[in-house]
Amino acid sequence: MSGAALGIEIVVVFFLALFLLHRYGDFRKQQRMVLFGTLLAWYLCFLIVFILPLDVSTTIYNQCRIDNKEHAAIGLPAVSSAFSNQTTTNSTVQPTKSVPKVCYKPWSYIPDGIMPVFWRVVYWTSQCLTWLLLPFMQSYARSGGFSIAGKTKTALIENAIYYGTYLLIFGSLLIYVAIHPQWRLSWYELQTIGITAANTWGLFLLVLLLGYGLVEIPRSYWNSARRGHLLMKTYFKAAKLMTEKADAEENLEDIMEEVRKISEAIKYNHPLRKYIDTILRKCPIEYQEKMGRNMDDYEDFDDKQNTYPSEKSLVKLHKQVIYAVQRHNRTRVQWQILLEQAFHLEDVAKNETSSSRQFVHSFAPAEPPGWFARYIYTSTVEWYWECLLRQWFYRVLAVVLSLFSVAVVWSECTFFSTRPVLSLFAVFIQLAERDYNYLYIEMACFITIFFLCTCVYSTVFRIRVFNYYYFASHHQTDAYSLQFSGMLFCRLTPPLCLNFLGLIHMDSTISHQKKEQTAYTSIMGSMRVLSFIANGFYIYYPMLIVLLCIATYFSLGTRCLNLLGFQQFMGDNNMTSDLMDEGKELIRRERRKRQRVEDGDNRRREWKERYGNQRDDYSARNKNAPAELKETNYSDTVNANSNRQAKYSRSSGRPERDQIELLQDAEPLDFNAEAASDDMDLETGRHTGGRYLSMSSSRGRIFDDV
Repeated sequence: MSGAALGIEIVVVFFLALFLLHRYGDFRKQQRMVLFGTLLAWYLCFLIVFILPLDVSTTIYNQCRIDNKEHAAIGLPAVSSAFSNQTTTNSTVQPTKSVPKVCYKPWSYIPDGIMPVFWRVVYWTSQCLTWLLLPFMQSYARSGGFSIAGKTKTALIENAIYYGTYLLIFGSLLIYVAIHPQWRLSWYELQTIGITAANTWGLFLLVLLLGYGLVEIPRSYWNSARRGHLLMKTYFKAAKLMTEKADAEENLEDIMEEVRKISEAIKYNHPLRKYIDTILRKCPIEYQEKMGRNMDDYEDFDDKQNTYPSEKSLVKLHKQVIYAVQRHNRTRVQWQILLEQAFHLEDVAKNETSSSRQFVHSFAPAEPPGWFARYIYTSTVEWYWECLLRQWFYRVLAVVLSLFSVAVVWSECTFFSTRPVLSLFAVFIQLAERDYNYLYIEMACFITIFFLCTCVYSTVFRIRVFNYYYFASHHQTDAYSLQFSGMLFCRLTPPLCLNFLGLIHMDSTISHQKKEQTAYTSIMGSMRVLSFIANGFYIYYPMLIVLLCIATYFSLGTRCLNLLGFQQFMGDNNMTSDLMDEGKELIRRERRKRQRVEDGDNRRREWKERYGNQRDDYSARNKNAPAELKETNYSDTVNANSNRQAKYSRSSGRPERDQIELLQDAEPLDFNAEAASDDMDLETGRHTGGRYLSMSSSRGRIFDDV
């Protein structure tokens, strides 16, 4: 049973990490090494979170066995678990003497020797990822090089500065340890110092992220129950996103213009032409088609008359193209998602006053409803959930999460006190430890550490450093942001787990109790090597979480960003009101546009239903007509057409063809600018062209350009 529990959790955690990576990354377009590195980093971090409760329950059982051995060593009789439920009345056992505890083996017990090896592999693999592999892959994926060697060279140069900074810090600590009279410079102490330094850096960042998440997560659910507030915030986001979308489109236009100029300057037989083709493949298809027109492939390049860009400038341009295209696609997808959210919130506001208690959507869904929507989540059930139950569910959830946040803040400030025990999580675990309720212990540990990880990891997902680091769902996160999140997870998870073990008094370095250590803390070494960190920083620094929670509650960071010019959503601000009005008008405009499109589709559908049968009957009648009549009509038509062509010019065929098409279709046709331009080009005999060389999707006729 124990091996099955460990195996099931390993498999479940893998699919959880794979699901999150699929939500934020793009399996089809992003590099395989980027996806593999990010998946491995997330998987290892989630694995630590899920397996640590099993380590805690196993440690409690081992502690019970150690206590029994100590009792047996001083001559006290051991009590067999087979007779634990029977009342002992033997007069030889003195009632004043303490009887050894009865040790019940947990259902998820992991045999000795497995967990230390498991934690050692997981920890050192994650550290190699966060300090060596992922930083290199970040620079490699963001590089604009055209070959593996070029990207590798750029990544090494960028990481040389990065690694040099850490080597300088490590060298300073090494000198400090070497000259200290009480310390001996051994491999064990060096390993402990390195782990302590990494955990100290992680704890510094952990408290900042945790202080924000403990307040923001309950408040976000509480605000989600306020539909008016949520709709106003959506309008605000729409105005900001439209500005970002316009800026991304303008930036893409500028870069595509630069690419077009360089593409026209560098001819087909130039040595740098292969780099231009690589850049063009990264451009959107519509720009590739525009750049493929009017290409003079027969002209040779002349080094004496023209100045050509260098390979270094093309690498820089390649990097700019990748970034601009990714940003343009991301803003476009986010705009469509935000429109759907705004339309849904407006529909909820309209359906609240509905007397039929059936949810009515403004627009029909793009896909037909499945069996769940047809039989379970009907329009009536949707109305009760969206208009009545959802807000109360979010309010209750916000209250529960607020109580968890208060318990975490209190425990972070009092976990160092062992007599009396003030940490709430330590009290819960010790109460369950008396009855050896291992299932309760594991569930309490899992819920606690899961809540801590949710507060920290959700803050990592919400962080946005301009457009340099930005997490976006629906497969719109770039490779750099994915790998950066993997690095943060690997650096934050070990100190988070150590902090959790301190909250439940399972870390003797902080609690100063003589207890059996978990297998996880055994790989960390003795933190008492650096006593000023173990007895000072690890204990008193987490108390700053109180100040961070207060600052987050009063939105001090949001107000500071707003003063610096970064527009943030604030209800009592004039700029926020202006942006909300602008976003509301943008949503109205998009609603009218979509309504016109849907009305046009409905009219086409009605015309097809009304006149489709007549057209089918007419075509069937033509098929059944006698062959003689067909030949006669055909000969008459040919003669009439020849006379008409001799009498009229070539341009007169266009109106007649339009009339015939209208009579055959018998339905209204919307104007399409692209189709009209194509027809005009065909009529005048010009060819629109296509993508250049290998980028053309179809060759067509080889003499079209002649």
